[in-house]
Amino acid sequence: MEIKILEESKDKLLFDVEGETSTIANALKQELETDSHVKSTGYNVPHPLIETPRILVETDGADPKKVVVEACKRLRKEISKLKDQAKVLK
Repeated sequence: MEIKILEESKDKLLFDVEGETSTIANALKQELETDSHVKSTGYNVPHPLIETPRILVETDGADPKKVVVEACKRLRKEISKLKDQAKVLK
């Protein structure tokens, strides 16, 4: 996975997540929506043959890169919990 920043300002970040699909983009978007600093977020896949999600994050002035990093950390923690719960099912 590679993140390619397309546009950046003090309260906005637009980036592609190369090598991933809508699955990770949707999970990240949902996690970003829980952050009080995020005014709006969304993603799209610009072309159906090239499944590179493009994610937009707009904040209330908070550093959008930091907001994304923190959302990724929370998402990673949730995935770890889910993985632990799945072990119980074995």
